[in-house]
Amino acid sequence: MPFIPHTENDTRTMLDTIGADTIEDLFDEIPVELRAQSLSEVPAGRNEMAVSRLMRARAAQDTQALSFLGAGAYEHHIPAAVWELTTRGEFYTAYTPYQAEASQGTLQLLYEFQTMMAELTAMDVANASLYDGASALAEAVLMAVRANRKSKSKRILMPTTVHPIYRSVVNTIVQHQGIQLALVDYDTQGGHIDPA
Repeated sequence: MPFIPHTENDTRTMLDTIGADTIEDLFDEIPVELRAQSLSEVPAGRNEMAVSRLMRARAAQDTQALSFLGAGAYEHHIPAAVWELTTRGEFYTAYTPYQAEASQGTLQLLYEFQTMMAELTAMDVANASLYDGASALAEAVLMAVRANRKSKSKRILMPTTVHPIYRSVVNTIVQHQGIQLALVDYDTQGGHIDPA
């Protein structure tokens, strides 16, 4: 909702209603010595175009620093198409999966995503994971065990290169479900995993 400033009549009516003569009367409780005598350091107001120009000029002075964050918080590129798709109304507002009539957009998107990921990776199943990497990994482990109906194996190979916090979350989720996590070491020279 846009801001609509008060007219002088509005201000006068409000002051009369509360029994104040001026807006300054509203600040009686603040000792005079604590009040700023002038606001000379605060620049004069600017219109929207001037503020936009100022912000662009300041943004141009920013530099892009190298990112050394890890554990899923690394610097990555999000294609413009992703923003275009995720802000479409049928996806953006469909956020209540417990209401079937309100979640059709989300359900359609999840179905299409899982289908395409399965085709892209040539796998039998694909999952539309949870919010963060650790939860998504735990969910993938559960899905792998449940999808493996033929051998009924509950053994999951977990590379030691997986972040320790991710492994801890997976362990917390599976420890009481009879699922065995077998840690697999890696080649220190090339970083490759040898599942054998």
